[in-house]
Amino acid sequence: MRKQNMNHDWIATARTLSEALPYLQRYTGAIVVVKFGGNAMGDADAMAEFARDIVLMRQVGVNPVVVHGGGPMINDLLKRLNIESRFVRGKRVTDQATVEVVEMVLTGLVNKRIVQAIMDQGGRAVGLSGKDDDLIVCEADDPELGFVGKPVEMNVQVLRDLFDAGIIPVVAPVATGTNENETFNVNGDTAAGALAGALKADRLLLLTDVKGVKNAGGEVVTELTPDEVRRMTEEGTIAGGMIPKTETALKAIEEGVRGVVIIDGRVSNACLLELFTEHGSGSLIRKPDLPPRAS
Repeated sequence: MRKQNMNHDWIATARTLSEALPYLQRYTGAIVVVKFGGNAMGDADAMAEFARDIVLMRQVGVNPVVVHGGGPMINDLLKRLNIESRFVRGKRVTDQATVEVVEMVLTGLVNKRIVQAIMDQGGRAVGLSGKDDDLIVCEADDPELGFVGKPVEMNVQVLRDLFDAGIIPVVAPVATGTNENETFNVNGDTAAGALAGALKADRLLLLTDVKGVKNAGGEVVTELTPDEVRRMTEEGTIAGGMIPKTETALKAIEEGVRGVVIIDGRVSNACLLELFTEHGSGSLIRKPDLPPRAS
């Protein structure tokens, strides 16, 4: 019986690989920017699974870029250093002391942990921040928020050089400023969207802790156009923490990204489900004149 079950598993695996062929061909050479964050960052098994998926994407010819956050780790170190956090309209005020902690945590602890996880799965990865080679140049988003940056210039040649070398870029959302010796903290989704736009990426995948964009009935909407997103926002159906993500999606699409997908990162192999299956995963936002998933 055990041998029969194993044979069944092997057949199912082979069938899955065979059915994935059109999607593997579809994404060969494509640039896919993945915003990684949430609970998975603090869980060793989830981190390893994510890294394995990213390595597989690179192995089949996709050019992935990982952009990460690190809010819980930043909060933990600020607390241990007795640096008080202050918020304005729900956003953290980033003073000089805070931005130094942000840079330390994101470019050091978090970035290198993800790089190591990818390398442990047999991939090649290099950790960067937006300050490297002026990858992301910012100006202050809001004077009240201090060193919180809004990207105004993107220099993505370094990422293309890494693609050519078969290396996966892992980017921490810390940026340089337009003035000398400035450092800015950038929202992870914002940084991922800006990089995806500059690269004219095929897909921007925003991994979250929710299933996707929901309609008024609480059901996940699998595909939306920008106009539908704007209408649902005006009606209040899209609200709260989903608004910044959909705003990032709309801006990325305006800048040339083919499609943005808001995905539940808690689901196993969420990125692979989106790219390499007919069903996909989460909510795809795309221009109405473009074909649907995986086409």
